[in-house]
Amino acid sequence: MTAIDIKDFSFHYPDGTPALNRVSLSIEPGEKVLLIGPNGAGKSSLLLAMAGFAQGTGSVVVEGLKVTKKNLKAIRQVLGCCLENPDDQLFMPTLFEDIAFGPLNMGLSQAEIEQRVTQALTTVGLADKAHKPPHHLSAGQKRAAAIATVLSMAPRIITLDEPDGSLDPRRRIELQTLLKSLTQTLVIATCNMNFAYALADRVILVDHGQIVADGTAQTIMTDRALMETHGLELPAL
Repeated sequence: MTAIDIKDFSFHYPDGTPALNRVSLSIEPGEKVLLIGPNGAGKSSLLLAMAGFAQGTGSVVVEGLKVTKKNLKAIRQVLGCCLENPDDQLFMPTLFEDIAFGPLNMGLSQAEIEQRVTQALTTVGLADKAHKPPHHLSAGQKRAAAIATVLSMAPRIITLDEPDGSLDPRRRIELQTLLKSLTQTLVIATCNMNFAYALADRVILVDHGQIVADGTAQTIMTDRALMETHGLELPAL
């Protein structure tokens, strides 16, 4: 089954400004797909459409479920999204409570919740921070914690919006290592070309609300004319 299938999808902001224009793409299970493009290209809108937060025309299907209001609860058990600002996902008194929030609302038993929280925190390297207040974490730790809040719900697809933002080089490498280790389907939007090149199985270049290129990182991100036309730097190979 295709992880995500989008056909002829268009979306406008509330003021009528077009954000996505007749986008079509399919993503297979287990792919690590990087969405690249200049600011305002439509990358974030595309992630929101996958999670059901951006309603438009056309079709968005997640693991066979069409993204509609009726299916949103089921879809969000399959697809977890990490927001651009991790502070938007970390709001409880302790990190443990933040990670437990999703499983608790899924109606899981206390034993299952504790097992999921422990596993998620271990995966992101924060097992020793379970009882710390989230606001005491570093920027890199907050990014990892936000991913843990999603992992605890055991999704098969994870979307991430600019997860490398504000990280220093060491924390960015740690994040790359974490994301490479995950087996879930990943769809990641970024403006950092080195970060994208290091992670991608596949790169989709988005500009002016449309997909303008789709292929391997090697094919797309070393094409100087293509990258410069869309205001992007070549990765430092």
